[in-house]
Amino acid sequence: MSSMRGLVQFIADLRNARARELEEKRVNKELANIRQKFKSGSLNGYQKKKYVCKLLYVYIQGYDVDFGHLEAVNLISSPKYSEKQIGYLAVTLFLHEQHELIHLVVNSIRKDLLDHHELNNCLALHAVANVGGRELGEALGGEVHRLLISPTSKAFVKKKAALTLLRLYRKYPGIVRNEWAERIISIMDDPDMGVTLSVTSLVMALAQDLPEEYKGSYVKAAQRLKRIVVDNDIAPDYLYYRVPCPWIQVKLLRLLQYYPPSEDSHVREIIRDSLQQIMQAAMETPKNVQQNNAQNAVLFEAINLLIHLDSEHNLMMQISTRLGKYIQSRETNVRYLGLDAMTHFAARAETLDPIKKHQNIILGSLRDRDISVRRKGLDLLYSMCDTSNAGPIVNELLRYLQTADYAIREEMVLKVAILTEKYATDAQWYIDMTLKLLSLAGEHVNEEVWQRVIQIVTNNEELQAYAAHTLLGYLKTDCHESLVKIGCYVLGEFGHLVAENPGSSPIEQFLALQAKMFTSSDNARAMILSSFVKFVNLFPEIKPQLLQIFRLYSHSPDSELQQRAFEYLSLATLPTDDLLRTVCDEMPPFSDRASILLSRLHQKTAGTTERKTWVVGGKAANADKQEVLMAQNTGLKRSFTTIVNSTRTGAANGSPASSSGDLAGLDLSGPSAPPPNMASAAHLTPEWDVGFNRLYFNQEGVLFEDAQIQVGLRSEYRGPMGVVKLYISNKSTYPIGSLTTTLDNPASPNLKIDTKNLPEPSVVSAGQTQQTLFCSAHGPFAAAPTIRISYLAGALQAYTLQLPILMHRYMDPSALSAEEFFKRWRQIGGAPLESQKTFGLIGKNKSINEAFTRKMVENFAWRILDDVDPNPKNIVGCAVFQFEGGKTGCLMRLEPNYEKAMYRITIRATQEGVPQALTRQMEQKLAQGIVDRS
Repeated sequence: MSSMRGLVQFIADLRNARARELEEKRVNKELANIRQKFKSGSLNGYQKKKYVCKLLYVYIQGYDVDFGHLEAVNLISSPKYSEKQIGYLAVTLFLHEQHELIHLVVNSIRKDLLDHHELNNCLALHAVANVGGRELGEALGGEVHRLLISPTSKAFVKKKAALTLLRLYRKYPGIVRNEWAERIISIMDDPDMGVTLSVTSLVMALAQDLPEEYKGSYVKAAQRLKRIVVDNDIAPDYLYYRVPCPWIQVKLLRLLQYYPPSEDSHVREIIRDSLQQIMQAAMETPKNVQQNNAQNAVLFEAINLLIHLDSEHNLMMQISTRLGKYIQSRETNVRYLGLDAMTHFAARAETLDPIKKHQNIILGSLRDRDISVRRKGLDLLYSMCDTSNAGPIVNELLRYLQTADYAIREEMVLKVAILTEKYATDAQWYIDMTLKLLSLAGEHVNEEVWQRVIQIVTNNEELQAYAAHTLLGYLKTDCHESLVKIGCYVLGEFGHLVAENPGSSPIEQFLALQAKMFTSSDNARAMILSSFVKFVNLFPEIKPQLLQIFRLYSHSPDSELQQRAFEYLSLATLPTDDLLRTVCDEMPPFSDRASILLSRLHQKTAGTTERKTWVVGGKAANADKQEVLMAQNTGLKRSFTTIVNSTRTGAANGSPASSSGDLAGLDLSGPSAPPPNMASAAHLTPEWDVGFNRLYFNQEGVLFEDAQIQVGLRSEYRGPMGVVKLYISNKSTYPIGSLTTTLDNPASPNLKIDTKNLPEPSVVSAGQTQQTLFCSAHGPFAAAPTIRISYLAGALQAYTLQLPILMHRYMDPSALSAEEFFKRWRQIGGAPLESQKTFGLIGKNKSINEAFTRKMVENFAWRILDDVDPNPKNIVGCAVFQFEGGKTGCLMRLEPNYEKAMYRITIRATQEGVPQALTRQMEQKLAQGIVDRS
């Protein structure tokens, strides 16, 4: 820029201007000169760049620039980097996503995205990220993704591509396609930590909205975390004050919280080792402030993950003790994080007793000097409240409400109102606390609060008289309008219940409400008029005073009050009171609906960039995962409890109860199709069946092989347990990376598969890695599990294979005499303990013989019992199927028809489901006929 003397002089002139008028004069003169130069059309690239730079400087000084945009767009196509750079800078500043010129730059940006020069790639990525827009994203999203996954892209290009996709996704989620998931996840294994950090940020955003598509990121996050924390596999550049890249650690720990704890013992062990290492590193407090901050950031995220896993009771107690120390720390940040983690602990813990030990300290946090700490203290008190400590907590919150910050009062009122309703054991206590809350809160009361009080009083007979008496006392004093609204409604409905009490006569109720007419808003006055028309029906002795009020307000300048007063006056002066009694009849009870206060409370956390996997409110509020997701996505949350003794509901009257939140979580767009499971049998790789059939009865061999990899298998079965080892060999001349295996087990829960180790993510040329699976049978199953093996070898390569883990592996041959066989055959009887199927051969070969049939039956682990069936061609077999918790006897009778190439198979077993599964499995194999004799 220093070489452009005209620009330097122009900037100096503006800085040296002594008055605003002189600066504007200089700017206008320069703009006129630039406009004339652009009109001449004889500028070279350098001159265009110089004048666009002047326009940019004028623009960022706050002046309007309405020309020169087209020249800036033309600079993007310049072959010189300096001119292209200024062009992109101008586009990102001058244009927005709805600008009419944005379509002119699409092709130029695409050309730079496809360019082999990484600097041009970066300029184009910056423009896409900054300008954004649906048109730009849809047109160029695929090119940005290509730069992210390309093996030839430099690390800093991949980082920018990942962050650009993240920016586009946050604005327009449809730009990121679902089929990209597997490829994006694989980049989490990138050797460059910066790329991993950027891609993990993208995966975190995607996993929150598309958990099924990105569930493979769970294992990736666990493995990468272990390599960083335990194996110390990190470049020295990413050590931040001796803490290995705390940013990626925090992201990985948080990503692990988006999914339920893994059922895989090896993955759990990986996470446990990482967490143990993090906890040990935090035992000593470093003197360096930066190191302490980084270490605490990782530590508290690790604690949140431990709470999410909720694995051991003793560990939970240790966490509670440690958090108790943190909430007393002198450092504001540590106190804040400690309170936040303890709130999470309250959302997951089975008992709140460990947290209640620190109740006095938590109450003291309400008076912390930092408002963010006070907010977290309020959240924790709200979460840890139950029937045993509701009284002290509510009383303390009411005392604090009088001096609390205005920024926190509205939220505090909501939470106190919810707690008094939720944990009220005494009806009078609920009324006293709620009305005291409304009197203290003043203007910080939402309409939902006083409306909820009316709903509860109306639905509970035992509250009505006491509420009317108490509210009348408040109305005789200087009270807030919210109490006036409750009072006029309750007295209009239930004032007759206390009319005989001293100080509560009809005229005194009338005078108390009349006094509020002069100081209340028009809305409250309208409600008071409605109460007065109820008084006409309830208290005829004060009818003249009521009619006088109606006549007075029938001339009100407010149209609503005027119409209401005139209609009430006409109603009260009819010749008979029949219509008045009908209109002013007692209101029916409200339907039993969700507390609208909870909906209001959870709206405050809706729409945030990152959604938590738990909500503030204790274990009850987090009991239903679907409810938590709805609360995070729409800001609505149904109440799990209602006030004690709430009996008068719409359901009690015979009408179905409705919920005010029913429509909140309703998806009006219809059911969406589930995401494709690429590891399922529906996506098997071509030629998968060659190795599968080869290993159908064999214990070891090659499951799959092509020019790049070979997958070998070795298995051993004893009783209900089996061990399967997969050997993945790299046959190519270059290393492969990001090797990932994903199991899909449709036989679950009758076939449990546990991974004892995961394959190494990188395999050198001619190298090998292995994975061990422990398989246990818990019942009959017919479908074999599948495994998806994916890796990076330039592009993403993936294979979906079916594993020969079949039911006959858990069977042992058993001998029986002819007499015993028929005795047990008759004892078992027919369905559902019997399954019979008749089928023919498939494929081109249509011939079978006795030798092949007997061989196949023996391979299925049946002991062939000769001379048992009267027909010597029929084959009779006996076996025992072993599973966890027991075993069951199985009997088989096979009737072959060699002339027609058909079989009829009948199987009986002492456990339901076993005959059907065995019949299906034998049919699938026998129907192949002579094809598999080899």
